[in-house]
Amino acid sequence: MWVFDLSSEKFLAINKAACGLYGYSPEEFQKLTLSGIVGNEEARRLVSELKRKGSAVNLWRHHTRSGRLIEVETSVHEIPYRRRRAGLAVLIDVTERRRLEEQLRQAQKMEAVGMLAGGVAHDFNNLLTIITGYSQLILNNLRENDPNRHSAEQIMKAGERAGALTKQLLAFSRRQVLQPKVLDLNMLVKTLSAMLQRLIGEDIELRLVLSPDLGRVYADPGQLEQVIMNLVVNARDAMAAGGMLTIRTANAVIEEGPEGGRLATKPGPHVLLAVSDTGHGMDERTRNRLFEPFFTTKSVGRGTGLGLSTVFGIVKQSGGSLNVESAPGRGTIFEVYLPRIEQPLAVEEEKPKESAPRGTETILLVEDDEMVRSLVRETLRREGYKVIDAPDPIEACRLAENYKGEIHLLISDIVMPKLNGRDLAVQITQLRPGTKVLFMSGYAETGLVKAGINERAEFLQKPFTPGALAEKVRKVLEGDSNRANGSGRTEVAS
Repeated sequence: MWVFDLSSEKFLAINKAACGLYGYSPEEFQKLTLSGIVGNEEARRLVSELKRKGSAVNLWRHHTRSGRLIEVETSVHEIPYRRRRAGLAVLIDVTERRRLEEQLRQAQKMEAVGMLAGGVAHDFNNLLTIITGYSQLILNNLRENDPNRHSAEQIMKAGERAGALTKQLLAFSRRQVLQPKVLDLNMLVKTLSAMLQRLIGEDIELRLVLSPDLGRVYADPGQLEQVIMNLVVNARDAMAAGGMLTIRTANAVIEEGPEGGRLATKPGPHVLLAVSDTGHGMDERTRNRLFEPFFTTKSVGRGTGLGLSTVFGIVKQSGGSLNVESAPGRGTIFEVYLPRIEQPLAVEEEKPKESAPRGTETILLVEDDEMVRSLVRETLRREGYKVIDAPDPIEACRLAENYKGEIHLLISDIVMPKLNGRDLAVQITQLRPGTKVLFMSGYAETGLVKAGINERAEFLQKPFTPGALAEKVRKVLEGDSNRANGSGRTEVAS
């Protein structure tokens, strides 16, 4: 609380809480005036309002003695004090509350846009599955010197580029399928460094500051590579005249979420990945919109505005946190915090890739999109499989009950009317305990999480090519995964 003289604007009384908030001693405070704290214009307006109305309510932004900016709600009333007309101000520091409110608004906005982006990507992936799938089937039947081969290849390339775009949408909306493993971030950065140097050009120096005792993280290496690439490209574009780009790793312990960060994270040991540049930096307005999809400060044709949105989605889906520090003329630092784990690195042996052998098994295919169903059916029949297909789960259950032979594999979309893929798989494997299951979908959150599907279940992400489909089907049929047990329960259920 303050009491100040309306004529001289000098402070007449200050309580201990006000001294603690602003960092001044009582003696220092009494040497100041109201203008020295709130500014000349705000002080004149406040005094005028008090004299006219007797009270005023404001939200002020003040600088403390240390220079920290705080937001203060104030309620001021005119009172008599030692035979003077004075103002009594009751102040509440709402800096943290306002920051949390802004984080909530931003999170709600991003979630709404993410739902839209994920839905669009899901539907678009069905179309891309058809485009790239039939393109490959056409290419498989064209000779090398066929004049139509170039046209089919261009369709295939366009489909692949569109598929990369939908992957970014899925990453932003946190609906992509992750394949996490135990990783050493230092090793990942070193592996990428040569390519990153070519990416940023010779006029930008790339500096690696990697902690030698760095802990490990559990994340999808491909997605983390995308995070690093997007942050490096963003830094490069901020240094048109050249500069220094630094990638730093370190162990960190988070007691609270990084102040000002876009993402909350649980306290505990983390690994820090920081990408900093010496570029032109950003103002507050740009920082507030930084992770919005399709927001970009680049000129037309130089970016989709999805790069940092993708970083946002990947980091959040990986259980991490993101913090940004930037100011005009001072460069930018992006800090990614990922939970640190105490597990040994996964060692994988390279296996020579072999062409998937043809099959003779019977497959029950369930897909509500007619064109996708037709593509999958045609692909599998060309590979030698016997395919019975259904447009919905109800018809699929009827076929499973009435079919006389063995059904070796169920291939099902996850998001379908009447019954989702997980519930259908449970019913089919109860009827036919020997049947294996392969799920497919354009996105994963609704399918794998909301539908309750175990993360060990076999999954094929749309869009996929006929070759990828044939390889995955063979792998599932020859593997030991997701076979129902004798109790009627199946590993597809969580």
